[in-house]
Amino acid sequence: MNTTGKRPKSFYILSAFFALFILFLYGPTLTIGILSFQGPSGGLTFPMNGVSLHWYFKLFETQAVGDFGGSLTRSLLLALAVMVTTVVISLSAGMAFRKKFKGSGVLFYLTVVSLIIPSILISLGIGLLFNQAGVEPTWYGSAFGAHLTWTLPFGLLIMFAVFNRFDKSFEAAATDMCATPFQTLRFVVIPLILPSLVGVGLFGFTLSYDEFARTIMTSGSQNTLPLEIFGMTTNVTTPVLYALGTLTTLISFVAIVGTLLVLHLLKRRRSRIQAG
Repeated sequence: MNTTGKRPKSFYILSAFFALFILFLYGPTLTIGILSFQGPSGGLTFPMNGVSLHWYFKLFETQAVGDFGGSLTRSLLLALAVMVTTVVISLSAGMAFRKKFKGSGVLFYLTVVSLIIPSILISLGIGLLFNQAGVEPTWYGSAFGAHLTWTLPFGLLIMFAVFNRFDKSFEAAATDMCATPFQTLRFVVIPLILPSLVGVGLFGFTLSYDEFARTIMTSGSQNTLPLEIFGMTTNVTTPVLYALGTLTTLISFVAIVGTLLVLHLLKRRRSRIQAG
């Protein structure tokens, strides 16, 4: 143990390594964010030619290439639908798996196996399935199903962990007070696991909103935002692409910060209830 009050050299070495890792992780995003504020005559590289919000205003004008407004709307609607579905199914499955039933093991492994299958293969398989069935792939149909194969396993695993340590005495107390199963679920179970449900919803929203591989073969003729950005990289030669990337990143951060704020408020509310 170091009793001199000085930190060992290993501390500074590891701190420097961690700082380099953070720079490697967020440096590209930070660079894109800076370049998005280029002046009207600015390009895609340094040095910057002026500083302005010109390219952000350009986003909301009619583009020669790309459909920013439509793709953003589709991605947000798809992410919200996936979020709600993931929360409902994860909660239902978590409740069901609290008791063993025939085939529960097989059903569990069939659910989580999609995590180890390459995403592009799942996208290809779902796209081919719709085509063989004579149904045109769409962002609200086949892409919706493809995204659920990505979000549901995470939601289920979270719910399994939550119910594994859930104190069943709360439900027993509600039953003793003549509460119906629905009342027990609504007024006892859900309030206790609400922070976890919010976390499942955040997983569902962010994973769907940013998903590319499971969308590329299933969205049909209308792009979601990740596909639109990918398409714009081969056609757009102005910082409007950087402005788009920065704005979409901010939307993700706002969703995360908003969720953390909700969790904080729920925690404070629970503390006040327990104190009262």
